[in-house]
Amino acid sequence: MTIAESYTSLARMLDYPKNKEILQADSDGVSGFLLEHDFACPLVPFAGFVARSTLADLQEDYVATFDFNPAVAPYLGHHLYGDNQKKGAYMIMIKQEFARHEFTPLGNELPDHLPLVLGFLAHLAQQKKDRVRQAFISESILPGLERLNTGFADRQNSPWKAVVEAAKLLCAADTATCEEEKTC
Repeated sequence: MTIAESYTSLARMLDYPKNKEILQADSDGVSGFLLEHDFACPLVPFAGFVARSTLADLQEDYVATFDFNPAVAPYLGHHLYGDNQKKGAYMIMIKQEFARHEFTPLGNELPDHLPLVLGFLAHLAQQKKDRVRQAFISESILPGLERLNTGFADRQNSPWKAVVEAAKLLCAADTATCEEEKTC
């Protein structure tokens, strides 16, 4: 699995569940990628949850976790800025980055929706725009991911916490690679 495929898999894992088998395959693939690169894999609880749940159970838990709890809403702007004008500027900036790099989101989600942002990171990886991707992660994604992860403090047993942690780990490792190579 490549880094682009890992971002794509994480995007599917953090979106509303549509297919249990794909979620399981995505979890296995990202776990393998992380282990291959010598990172502890936080996805074991998620993989177990997917394996023992029906699709309806996954969907119900997703909604209960992300839609009814603002502390873990999958919108990075919400975690960075709350509800003020800075959040609007943040979303405009993300949309401009999408356009600048010819990324056309499918659907009608807000631009700061975590699965959409992860899809954009996959797009940048596929386009070999490593410097752009790594700078975007450092400046615009990791701070929101860290706050989203903190939002799970009262939900330590949530299987979705493991996926957010995996996304944070991959993004942090991606930017660390940039800093080590000093190519950004």
